[in-house]
Amino acid sequence: MPQLSPRDRELVSLGAAMGSNCVPCVEHHIPQARKAGLSDPEISEAIQISDRVRQVPARKVLDVALQMLSAGPAHKDIV
Repeated sequence: MPQLSPRDRELVSLGAAMGSNCVPCVEHHIPQARKAGLSDPEISEAIQISDRVRQVPARKVLDVALQMLSAGPAHKDIV
């Protein structure tokens, strides 16, 4: 028997859809979230929170890339 309510399942699904950058998933889960009783402000908040979470690793990748670039050319051959 499921422990999460339909509302909770849709919030989790929206977070996963945003985290995986899955447009079809977002397009599916926003209407499903509405059907589960979530309001547009609640859906918006969930989307904004999940977007902030997914930006953390993206910023870290950008930081590493910029650090490597500022360190100058690599001395190893890349195959």
